[in-house]
Order: sequence, then structure tokens, then C-alpha cells
Amino acid sequence: MNLDHTVFLATDYDHVWRRYEQLGFTLSPHSRHLAASTSGGEPTLSCTANRCAYFGDSFLEFIGIVDATAGDPWEVLPIVARGDGLHGVSFGVPDTPAAERRLVEAGLSTTGALSLQRDVGTPDGPRTARFRSVHLRRDRTPEGILHTAEHLTPEFVFQPRYLSHPNTATGLDSVQLVVADADLPAYTERYEQILDQTATDNSFQLGIGRLDLVPVTRLDDVLPGEQAPRLPYFAAQTVAVENLATARKLVTEADLPTVDLPRQGFFVPAAHAGGAALGFVER
Repeated sequence: MNLDHTVFLATDYDHVWRRYEQLGFTLSPHSRHLAASTSGGEPTLSCTANRCAYFGDSFLEFIGIVDATAGDPWEVLPIVARGDGLHGVSFGVPDTPAAERRLVEAGLSTTGALSLQRDVGTPDGPRTARFRSVHLRRDRTPEGILHTAEHLTPEFVFQPRYLSHPNTATGLDSVQLVVADADLPAYTERYEQILDQTATDNSFQLGIGRLDLVPVTRLDDVLPGEQAPRLPYFAAQTVAVENLATARKLVTEADLPTVDLPRQGFFVPAAHAGGAALGFVER
């Protein structure tokens, strides 16, 4: 599996979209979701739309609740009620039926393969981007929304005109999930099942990106100054950049604070990044 994309949910979505443009990302245009609630079902209009920061092999997805009265086939409204921020991760897979079989056998999913689509503009006119996904059971993943992603039309998603970013970002580096210390062994075991991989020091190095499980007593060591609003929660997403100095200059010119990461790079605190810390490391 890969880190395909992160799932950032916001009711104050215009603010979040503007903030990430200030942080140096080129965001794709507003695109409304149509999603199926059952396996084999027809996608219907969702209450959500997104703008994304694409990198060619991964992306950051910023989802806005653009019409709360519309359908909610993927049940995002109960999650965003916790507050704007990073609320999920999507793991890229090449074979949705195979991923579904493995996750069902592990007791982690009951959704079957779900369809998702959204219309996007291309240089050749409007096209429909299509995806397949398997969702993990919410009662097994209280941290938020976890699902797989298979791109059926990647050429409509990773368009060259959206892959260049003023902050020199080149990819999704990692995601940090904070859990209670006592729950760490159970979370490590569960993510080993989800990712079909053995953890190394509570981290999973995937084909693309890394997932870190952080015990809450070590949060300040990993993200100095950050406070956990609840447990478990996705505390941060981190991107790789070609030039760390360029990225930091853009952030400081936007009059936003930066904090040095313990090993390398820096992050923008959650309070200034829409509800979840945003890290930058040099690739």
C-alpha cells in the first residue's frame, strides 16, 4: 500500500483553501463529489467538494462541506463535527477486490467496493475522474476516515499544470497519528493488519510515504508545542520539498509562524494551518 492522499475536512473551507495557497500550494479547482453508499450502487451528489494539492504520486485533499443539506453517502458530517482538520488517510492500492478480500477477512471492512467520481476540467474539456474504494469500519477506526483508493483515470487527476508548487513541494512524506499510550500496542497491531506490514518503532514506511503512530506522551517531542484536542487524532501531515529555505520564506512572508522539527525541517502549528499541523522536510 501507499499513502495515496490525506483527508482534510472543513466547514470553513474557503479559509482553509486560501490558507494552503498562502502556504505555497497550487490547488486544483473546486470539484463536487458524487459517491455511492453501497457496493455496486450508483454515485449520488454529496455534500462535499474538494480542492487538492497534487504531486504526481500522492496528494493532499481539502474537502469542504459545501452543502450540508445534500447527501452524505460517505458519512463525513459526523467526523467534521469534531472540528476542521486532518480527519483521515487514503491508502493507494492497485487491486480493489484483493484489498477488499483481505480487509474483510481481517474484520476491518464491510462496505464492499464503493464508487466515487467527480467532474474535472482538462485542457481538452470537462472529464469525469473515477475511483474505487474500500472503507474501513468506523467502529474500528475512531481516529477518522480510513479507506483505500484505486485511480481508474489518473490522467484526469495528476494533470501536469497542477504539479508545480511555489513552496517546491514534491510529495506527501508522512502522516502523524497520536494515540493514548495504553492504546499504542492495539493501534500498532491494527495498522499492521490494515497495511499488511510489520511496524518498525511504531512507524510504517510504505511504497509512497510513511505513517507514524505517536504516543501522546511523546507528542511534544515530535511536534513541539502542539496539544492533543482529543485521542486518537491525526496531528499532522508532512510534505517533502525540494528547497526548505524557499518553503520557509513563503510561510514567513505570509506572516505565519514556523517551529523547527526535532530532526529536520519545520512545521506550521495546527492553529495556523486550518486545524492540523503542516510539516515540511527536504527531500
